[in-house]
Amino acid sequence: MKRVLSGALLVLVLSSHDMFLKMDGYFLRPNTENTIKLFNGTYETSENVIARNRMLDVSLVGNGKRIVVDSTQWYERDNITHLRFQSGSEGTWVAGVSTKPRNIALAAKDFNHYLEHDGVLDMLTWRTENNALEDDAVERYSKHVKTIFQVGDALSMDWKTVLDYPLEFVPLENPYDIHPGHALPVQLLFGGKPLANQLVYVGHEVTASEHSGHGHSHADGTDHSHEHGTTEEADHQHADIEQLRTDDHGIIRIAIAAKGIWYLRTIYLVHSQEEGLTHESNWATLTFAVGDGHVHEHSHGESGIPSYVYWIASLLLVIGLFFWFNRKK
Repeated sequence: MKRVLSGALLVLVLSSHDMFLKMDGYFLRPNTENTIKLFNGTYETSENVIARNRMLDVSLVGNGKRIVVDSTQWYERDNITHLRFQSGSEGTWVAGVSTKPRNIALAAKDFNHYLEHDGVLDMLTWRTENNALEDDAVERYSKHVKTIFQVGDALSMDWKTVLDYPLEFVPLENPYDIHPGHALPVQLLFGGKPLANQLVYVGHEVTASEHSGHGHSHADGTDHSHEHGTTEEADHQHADIEQLRTDDHGIIRIAIAAKGIWYLRTIYLVHSQEEGLTHESNWATLTFAVGDGHVHEHSHGESGIPSYVYWIASLLLVIGLFFWFNRKK
């Protein structure tokens, strides 16, 4: 099930209170200094930086290894938290941040507005149908964000790494091995298990650097009811936001219509039986880029025949023909 959002709901979804890991470019040179930005607010703006003690986990995954990021690698600028890192060897890399839970108390009107504003429509429907629109709420929330980027030409299997966050998007194919016209399956996991019938919002951004193909380049505040901020300096335009719903296996299929940056967001909100709470939510986002698809040699177990095999076979064929003709003479 999917549909394209428009009008007021589109505005609400675009201004939701999320966290995203973002990069100026998602195609990096090996072993170079780079930066990942942690946006706290919306995909386009960040209201405030994230305190180190809010971060329960910060990880980089590449070349089959998961690296725990040291707090000294972070710095703040323009309400954005920046992670400085070394890109490492060629491969498809993953970065992730998971925050500690926090509680927030909301009056009924504010809670209803938040549900509508952030597209948590199933809970809003439940409150409407069960005459609960006048009920105040105390919600425990935490946020779990990931980005996938490509270093060099060689692909690797790290894109499929599960970081064991409470709520997590995991693609079922490498985003850097596909091209526009492909449908990318992505699975949503809650507690490590597929989450069925969950609303997911998918957006697409075309930037000047990504529009022409594979470019190279040398990311939680106090509460989710007050998270907005500065605009990233980039020439970009957004396509319509799609509303998808996961199937019985927790999978959505994203129709990749164009190159550029793609991003996913969802909020899984449930009732809580814990004393002092009414609800508990987990928020998840994922960002990645799509270029022209991969045409180089695959590595680390990826399928495909390396190009050098064809060169060797061709050379052997030429040598064989040379000796065969000389033997006839």
